[in-house]
Amino acid sequence: MRHRCKVPMLGKPADQRRALLRALTTELIRNGRIKTTKVRAQALRSEAEKMITLAKDGSLTARRQAMGYIYDKQLVHALFEQAPQRYADRRGGYTRILRTVPRRGDNAAMAIIELT
Repeated sequence: MRHRCKVPMLGKPADQRRALLRALTTELIRNGRIKTTKVRAQALRSEAEKMITLAKDGSLTARRQAMGYIYDKQLVHALFEQAPQRYADRRGGYTRILRTVPRRGDNAAMAIIELT
């Protein structure tokens, strides 16, 4: 049973899952739009929104937390400069998942996740 299981396991051990989500979050913030599986996109959504919320806060503590999570230091600086203006009128919902991509070879449902 999956009672109270908040984190999708993604079929990986904890360290690999954490590294995968960090890499996907970094690429989503860098490119603005990525294609991945539907389950990974749903897990990625919460992590990306946390990083944008930290960037909207803009404090030194929030910046250090983001630098500890996102791989690229210059990307963190760019995110903290752009996010307060770009998402000033939003309280959440910074990402959108589009499920219109055909399935890949192993029949996993694909999705496009993008920043709004």
